[in-house]
Amino acid sequence: MDDRPGRANAAATGLAPDDARASPARSARRKGVWILVGGVVLIAGLQVGYRMTKSDPALGLIDIHPQPRQFPALRFADAKGEPTGLGALRGKVVLLNVWATWCPPCVKEMPTLDRLQATLGGPDFEVVALSIDSGGVPVVEAFFRRTGVRQLRAYVDSFHEARALGDAGIPLTLLIDRDGREIGRKRGPAEWDRAEMVQLIRDRMGGAEAR
Repeated sequence: MDDRPGRANAAATGLAPDDARASPARSARRKGVWILVGGVVLIAGLQVGYRMTKSDPALGLIDIHPQPRQFPALRFADAKGEPTGLGALRGKVVLLNVWATWCPPCVKEMPTLDRLQATLGGPDFEVVALSIDSGGVPVVEAFFRRTGVRQLRAYVDSFHEARALGDAGIPLTLLIDRDGREIGRKRGPAEWDRAEMVQLIRDRMGGAEAR
């Protein structure tokens, strides 16, 4: 058999005739290897991202809005049954939590809100746990005593203005800035006293607690 085409190809590529004939197969194998390696790297990256999403407790817990949103100055009653509302808290950053004693996720997260209030509560920040229980203040205070909640004040939705917020489900938590505007919200429970969450809220306070 005439091997002149093979020799011509070898001369052009600088390879021996057998190597020249094998070169396309090697290229195909190399391409396959690189595709396989790329697939492995992609899968590994997705797994790392999934683990980060699961393990980062602050990730996605509060949906921080790109711009503050106007929010109604809700009215409610304090532990004495006296009318008050968000308007009375202007100047503070407020974490407004709409909840009820008959809501299991609400009950589960309440101790973490109590500890958050113990950590950050003061002239610049307050957790407002606003109950929509129909039983009013006595039901809330009995729950607080039973569960050891000591830092939170009893607030109840006596004007039925918060109930509409919770129509899509509770707990519902809103982060309100000093001007009464909504800057973030979270549907469902969270571990509010986690270090990452505390820092996230501190950042939104703008270092006010240091003043």
